[in-house]
Amino acid sequence: MNVLLNLVLAVQILSALGMIGLILIQHGKGADMGAAFGSGSAGSLFGASGSANFLSRTTAVLAVVFFVATLALAYFGNRQPTSSGSVLERAVQEAPTPASQIPGSGVSAPAAPAVPASGAGQIPTQ
Repeated sequence: MNVLLNLVLAVQILSALGMIGLILIQHGKGADMGAAFGSGSAGSLFGASGSANFLSRTTAVLAVVFFVATLALAYFGNRQPTSSGSVLERAVQEAPTPASQIPGSGVSAPAAPAVPASGAGQIPTQ
């Protein structure tokens, strides 16, 4: 199960990076206006309109892959057994036991310093 989560997470990260790269490569709608007046950017590797179609379709495919990976991660994240109480209460219940509280561990608990709770007992005496 852990391998599957790592695989889905890797797919999500790679699709996000791919989308970022493809979005940054694409030119805006204002760039077509400059090509119409002879700026020379119309001659590209994919032709005048071919790059827009290829890049936008690839971006759409990567967006779908990213969305599916996100849904899969959310599904796997919610498959953990539910218990009553808050997250903080579960963290306290699952906290490891200190070695001093384990019977037969041979570790003695350190003595707590004797500090008065409040009031005049906190004033140092000579």
